[in-house]
Amino acid sequence: MKSIYTLILLIACLCSTSINAQDVYNRNETADVQHYVFGLSLNDDNNEITGEALITVDFKEGVKPFALDLIGKSGAYGMDLIGVSEADTKADYVYSGNKILITPTANGPTTRTFKVRYRGIPQRGLVIDTTKFGQRSFFGDNWPNLARHWLPCVDHPYDKATVEFRITAPDHYDVVATGKKIEESHLGNGFKLTSYSESAPVAMKVTTIGVTQFATKLLGMVGDIPVTAWVYPENRLDGFADYAVATKVLDYFVTHIGPYPFAKLANMQAKTQWGGLENAGTIAYFENSVTGKNTVEGLIAHEIAHQWFGNSATENSWNHVWLSEGFATYFAILYQEAVYGNDKRKEELLVDRKEILDYFAKNPSPIVDNSIKDPMKVLSINTYQKGGWVLNMLRHKLGDETFWKGIRAYYEAHKNANVMTVDFRQAMEAASGQELADFFEQWVFTKGQPELAWSWAFSKGTLEFSATQLQQHHTFKFPLDVGIVHNNEMTVTTVEIDKASATYQIKVGSKPDKVVLDPEVWLLFSEKQTQ
Repeated sequence: MKSIYTLILLIACLCSTSINAQDVYNRNETADVQHYVFGLSLNDDNNEITGEALITVDFKEGVKPFALDLIGKSGAYGMDLIGVSEADTKADYVYSGNKILITPTANGPTTRTFKVRYRGIPQRGLVIDTTKFGQRSFFGDNWPNLARHWLPCVDHPYDKATVEFRITAPDHYDVVATGKKIEESHLGNGFKLTSYSESAPVAMKVTTIGVTQFATKLLGMVGDIPVTAWVYPENRLDGFADYAVATKVLDYFVTHIGPYPFAKLANMQAKTQWGGLENAGTIAYFENSVTGKNTVEGLIAHEIAHQWFGNSATENSWNHVWLSEGFATYFAILYQEAVYGNDKRKEELLVDRKEILDYFAKNPSPIVDNSIKDPMKVLSINTYQKGGWVLNMLRHKLGDETFWKGIRAYYEAHKNANVMTVDFRQAMEAASGQELADFFEQWVFTKGQPELAWSWAFSKGTLEFSATQLQQHHTFKFPLDVGIVHNNEMTVTTVEIDKASATYQIKVGSKPDKVVLDPEVWLLFSEKQTQ
C-alpha cells in the first residue's frame, strides 16, 4: 500500500485541474469512463448497502493511474472498500481521502474494466427513509456531487458514461432507475433483481434509483418514448392526474428542439432535497408535488427541458451551470407561452426580473462567477432566472425564427457531450450571422444590469426621450423599446442605448398620453422615471 503522501502527490500529478481555475475538481488526465454497471443490494433489516461496480475505462493517451470518488467510512456512515480488481486480478490501488487511486497494469488493451466492491451506509446521495405515508424507500439524490456517497465514480459532469443499475431488493418493492428496464427476476429467496440500462452517456449528478411501493401508469407515448408516472399508492389518482401533463410538455420540446435523448421519461414522486431533480429519463419531484390540482406544470416543464439542456448537452464546468438551469427556466416559460399565450411569458419574466434585481442588490455578481469553487453554491437567482432572461433578450435580438434555428443547431452539435458558454455563443452566431461576443460578455460575464433614470418631453411633433445609466461599473449597450401611448393605443419605437447618458428624438403626431419602457418585457433593467 502506498502512503497518503504518495497518494496526494500522484493525484496532483496524474489528474489535471479543471479547464477553468475556479472549478477545482481534479480531472483524470487520460482516463475516460465509458460505462458503469452498479450492482446494489438493499435490505429491510438495516440501511447498509452492498455494492459491486464494474467500471469500463478508455485510456486516451496511454495507460496511467486514475482516480474514482467514493466517500470512505467515518463513524456510522460511509463506505468500506472491500477490494478493487482488474480482469479478476487484485488491482494496485490506494484508498484515502475519499479517493480510490488505481494504477492499471502496464501492458494490455487501452480499454479496461475494473471491479470495485464495497459496503456501508450512505449519509447522503442515496436517501434511505420513509415516504410521507410511512413506507420505507430508497431514492438516489445525487446533484451536484453526492453520487460519491454510494457509487464509486468520477463524480463530476465532465466525464459522462452509459450506465446500468442492477438492484437486488426485497421483492415487495417496485424499482425504477435511470434507463430502460431490461430485467425483473424473482430470485426465490424473498428478493428480486431489477435492471435498467441507459445507452446515452450521462453525468453522475443525474443518475438515480427509486425503490419503494409505487403505483405506476403509462401516461402516453411521444413517438417511441414511453411517458410514465411513478407515485405513492396512497395518492395514485392525484399523482396520475398531476403528472399527465408530461406527455404534452415532452411533445412540445421534441417538436421545437429535437429528438428526446433518453430511453424513457418516468415522472417519480420522491424524497428529494430539491423541488424537482432532473435525473436523466427518471425525474424526481418532491413528495407534495402531488395535489390533484395541476399546480406543478411549470416545474414539470422545467425538469423535462433539462433532459436536453444539462443532461444531454452538459456543462463542462460547474461555473457554467446556467447552460443547464437558465435554459430550463426559460424553456419552461416558452412552453407556458405556447400553451397560455404571451401574457404568461410576460407574467413569469416580470416576477423573475424583480427577483434578479433584489438578488443583485445583495449579491453583485455575474452569471458565470469565477470566484465560486463549491458546486453547491453555483445555484442562484443568477444561474436560474438571470440565465433565463439572457435567453429572452437573445431571442428578441435575433427574432424567433433565428433563435430556434440556433437552439436546434446548438443541441444537435452538442447532444451527449459537454459544453461551455462559448459553444452556445458560437452556435447562435452561426445561425444568425451576427457577432455576439459583446452580448454574452455584458450579460453573462459582467455583473448587474442597466439602471435607467429617464424622462421625456414633447415639443413641436417631437418626443425627446432622455436616458441615463446610473450604475457605475459598466456602460451597457442594448436596444430599448419605448411604448408611446395615444388614446389607449400604443406604438413602439426602439432606440439603441450605447452611452451612459443620451437624448433621443422620436417623431410623433401629438403629445403622448404616457410613455412606457419595455412594454413587451424584453429587457432586463431597472428604471426610475424622473418626471
